[in-house]
Amino acid sequence: MKEKELKYWLAWNSISDIGPKRFYKLLKEFGSAENAWLENSENISKLLNLNTNIFQRFSEKKKNKIPGMQFDLLEKYCVKVITVKDNLYPINLKEIYLPPPILYFKGNIMDRDNNSIAVVGSRKATYYGKIVTEKFSKNLASVGLTIVSGLARGVDTLAHKGALSIKGRTIAVLGCGIDNIYPPENRKLAKEIEESGAILTEFPFFTLPEKQNFPRRNRIISGLSLGTLVVEAAERSGALITADFALEQGREVFAIPGNITSSLSKGTHNLIKQGAKLVNNYKDILVEIPFIASQKSENVKITPNLSLLSKDDMKIFNLLSNNKPIQIDKITEISKLSANKVSTILLNLELKDLIKELEGKNYIKL
Repeated sequence: MKEKELKYWLAWNSISDIGPKRFYKLLKEFGSAENAWLENSENISKLLNLNTNIFQRFSEKKKNKIPGMQFDLLEKYCVKVITVKDNLYPINLKEIYLPPPILYFKGNIMDRDNNSIAVVGSRKATYYGKIVTEKFSKNLASVGLTIVSGLARGVDTLAHKGALSIKGRTIAVLGCGIDNIYPPENRKLAKEIEESGAILTEFPFFTLPEKQNFPRRNRIISGLSLGTLVVEAAERSGALITADFALEQGREVFAIPGNITSSLSKGTHNLIKQGAKLVNNYKDILVEIPFIASQKSENVKITPNLSLLSKDDMKIFNLLSNNKPIQIDKITEISKLSANKVSTILLNLELKDLIKELEGKNYIKL
């Protein structure tokens, strides 16, 4: 898009009361963002059917905006923008109802990002949820899918980190301005994502991470993706909002089953009851989405990070071999740990793809 027209798109986008629906209505009526900007505010108010309070707020904001000033902010914060009319704009997102007119982003958006999967879940993920998120994100990234999430605490953070750990691509969608990374403890992670993907938002500069922004962020997360994977979610969870948007957008929804006694399994189990696909491994996802993994990706070896294992985890892991299975009772006897402790550790190691259970409760290293 030419700079002259872009400055008016940016100006309109910086007025919070003008969302995608109203903006597209202005474009249709006046032919361009510039023509709409130069139109009398009263005429705009009538067209958009603004009530008195919104009209007064809108008029004041518009009066204080100078088209073109946003360019200085883009330069200051090293931010790039694309509009829905640009070729670089993600195809999946362009197909949804009322796609965001503008995306602000850092990093790079690539054609390969059209092969994306959203991974979302609870901010208070259990140990099980953390392990599963890391495992699925790594495996999905290893076959060439871009992992999309919301940079939030818990599952979102682990989804991004899982992709980055194998040098895969990941995109973080913000519910605030791109100058305001939230949560603040993820600023370092955001920088890493910029180098191996992108952070992006539809919100203009200086937008705070307020509660009402996150459903709009979730709509973009699902819109960018071929499908949405929900790892853990309570009955009322933002992750479920993302899943709802995915269904509205005609995208696949996947859910990972969890412990029936955990409150964080209620949301995912309800999704499964409602028709979401229950997944046990990443290949269950690949068969459902219009994406063909490269042949070489099946042979990708994900190097385990043994430094994250506890002392007892390493004790059990070191008892196992690659070619001689050991029965669980023997492992318990040699380790001198309780049977419950050994069972828990073996499950954790298996979820991390470090060991494999064979018939008769025998185990080997992978």
